[in-house]
Amino acid sequence: MEHAEAEARLLDAAEALFYERGIQAVGMDQVRAASGVSLKRLYGIFPSKSELVRACLERRDRRWRERLAAFVDGSGADGEARVLAVYDWLYAWFTEPDFRGCAFVNSFGELGAVDAGVAAAVRAHKAAFGAYLAALVADAGAPREMVGPLVLLAEGAMTTAAISGSPEAARQARAGAARLLAVA
Repeated sequence: MEHAEAEARLLDAAEALFYERGIQAVGMDQVRAASGVSLKRLYGIFPSKSELVRACLERRDRRWRERLAAFVDGSGADGEARVLAVYDWLYAWFTEPDFRGCAFVNSFGELGAVDAGVAAAVRAHKAAFGAYLAALVADAGAPREMVGPLVLLAEGAMTTAAISGSPEAARQARAGAARLLAVA
């Protein structure tokens, strides 16, 4: 098995296990078993669990933002409707059978205070999401001051959906976002 394949298998297994069970509840041997990669190879690619967690978060960040952008771009919407499409995508994400909240918030809750690398990866993801929303707001001609409240609506919807087990938080956040944009 070549390096790239082993790395992909490790990341696939670790990401699924960490998201389903929590980072601290999953040991490296469980990642090894789920991936089919030897423990020696695992530690050769990721010398520590912290490095594996950061790699999972960085890869998840890219995929999450790509999925969001593809949805918004594919919505056929323009202007403010593109901003609102973010909340439509959140609703679709929240209805996925394996939705367990925001992996970044979950990771920060588990390790943010003790692992600076994890905290940095989470902050980078949240900053990139804020920048994406800021670009949509600018393209819509809405005031920059709208970005913070729109981000908070999205973040609150993520947390509420995870805790409640209902995707309706996305619809409520979308309604709030529409009201904010209407008064802008």
